[in-house]
Amino acid sequence: MSSHSGELRILSVYGQGEGPLAVDGHDTLFAASELEALSSLSADHSVAKSLNCSVRLVRLEELTGHQGGRKGRPGVLCGKVVPNNANMIVHMRTHSGEKPYRCDQCMNCFSMKGTLNKHMRTHSGEKPYKCDQCTKRYRRKCDLKIHMRTHSGEKPYRCYRCTKCFSDGRALKIHMRTYSGEKPYKCDQCTKSFCQKDYLNSHMRTHSGEKPYKCDQCTKRYRRKFDLKIHMRTHSGEKPYRCDRCTKCLSDGRALKIHMRTHSGEKPYKCDQCTKRFSLKGRLKRHMMIHSGVKPYKCDQCTKRFSRTNNLNIHMSTHSGEKPYKCDQCTMRFSHKGTLKIHMRTHSG
Repeated sequence: MSSHSGELRILSVYGQGEGPLAVDGHDTLFAASELEALSSLSADHSVAKSLNCSVRLVRLEELTGHQGGRKGRPGVLCGKVVPNNANMIVHMRTHSGEKPYRCDQCMNCFSMKGTLNKHMRTHSGEKPYKCDQCTKRYRRKCDLKIHMRTHSGEKPYRCYRCTKCFSDGRALKIHMRTYSGEKPYKCDQCTKSFCQKDYLNSHMRTHSGEKPYKCDQCTKRYRRKFDLKIHMRTHSGEKPYRCDRCTKCLSDGRALKIHMRTHSGEKPYKCDQCTKRFSLKGRLKRHMMIHSGVKPYKCDQCTKRFSRTNNLNIHMSTHSGEKPYKCDQCTMRFSHKGTLKIHMRTHSG
């Protein structure tokens, strides 16, 4: 900005419908040198509506260059002050949707060259911003700033509906969708919608079958990095989540939540065709096959089909002759666990 434009300040105008500053309650930015001119406006200065915005502004084209900044004067548009013509051009793209900077490695386009440069780091893997308290590195300076709050414990963004606090504004915005029910990210291959872009990206892998996260200790692969992290605990034996009602320890928070239902008796998943309820969503899905008659699991040695994988596994033993269930009181063996239980009654009388 030119030196003669002066320092920018916020002028809060709360007019009551009369007088020179009678503007709808609105924070507008003006150069310090222009504040005096504002106060001297006559009462007949009209309030104009921007062609590009729904925000109401004082008609000061000759003073502020509302439809584009003039040299040495900031342009005012939608309540924003833009220091010069170059910045005004960039800002105008937020209204026009123009994105002239295209990535030569993917289909992404950007309105600013700087944003393209940052995006290119997703392809190069470059992470120039390093945390001085741990080994983490970041592509963007703002991401490092947010990360530093994990060390300081600072959580300046607070939900006004509950007591939750967050280290960055994006996390708060996403959290607020739990109240609004907003799910702006929609799958283009099915009817599902998501409150976070990451959730949509992960979901898309259910369509593509992609599992980019591989365990380095076995052949397992996962769609989500989070699932790989939990899986790694099966190798390390780590079980950080402990039940406060019994001695059980579990490898992840979801498993603990499900386990707690064995104590509470909670069964949140209800069948809409009968009175049955279930503690797990997967059990409800299996149960629904009884009503639909769907039997997706087929024996590859005969025409039999089953609604559950464990029923198919039991059936397969009729082909293999395998009898894995052995009586510990005699030499009898059985292919079904249920048949062993019945047999055990002959010993107990």
